[in-house]
Amino acid sequence: MKLLIVLTSHDKLGETGKKTGFWLEEFTAPYYEFLDAGAELTLASPKGGQPPLDPKSDEPDAQTETTERFRSDQDAQKVLANTHKLADINADDFDAIFYPGGHGPLWDLAEDPHSIALIQAFWAAGKPVSAVCHAPGVLRNVLVEDGTPLLKDKRVTGFSNSEEDAVGLTDIVPFLVEDELKKHGGDYSKAADWRPYSITDGTLITGQNPASSRAVAQALLKLLGGVGAGK
Repeated sequence: MKLLIVLTSHDKLGETGKKTGFWLEEFTAPYYEFLDAGAELTLASPKGGQPPLDPKSDEPDAQTETTERFRSDQDAQKVLANTHKLADINADDFDAIFYPGGHGPLWDLAEDPHSIALIQAFWAAGKPVSAVCHAPGVLRNVLVEDGTPLLKDKRVTGFSNSEEDAVGLTDIVPFLVEDELKKHGGDYSKAADWRPYSITDGTLITGQNPASSRAVAQALLKLLGGVGAGK
């Protein structure tokens, strides 16, 4: 079981002068679900190398069991520091693709032609596509073979407008994930703010927020028939 994890390379939170990037828990929770299930993992990002970490996800109140595990895992830290360039990745080499969130993907991965082409290739091959929190926004410009949006009539979720409002970034982000999923034909639903919620629609798996990371990973493993799926 070979899985591709795609992370952002974007580190600027709009014009605020503050930093952003990927959200730590949304990487570590799925990473260890996949690793413990025996998956072979490859990490990639638009620029390659060390992807930027959203500093807020590194604060004490954002820590979880898997973020603590990551801090003492030198092997995982080395893998993260040496992501492959997205342009060098071939979808044929993998069984599924997963996107962690954080605000960074809204600026780069949502518009990145290599990311869009990869998702299209996975989708055309019937391979699972999965994303959590802000990362479902990377699907906004993806079209299927007949030219219609991949999101059209798909049951999906992602970071809600109310959650974005709660973190005070509604007017900072380039687009609102909930609005964009709906705009491109997605059948959007959500749970209460900050509660775990994931949806599987065929080979598309999406999760609402950081708390949904593990559920998305487990759903992906279940779809692939992975060892340990549904733990």
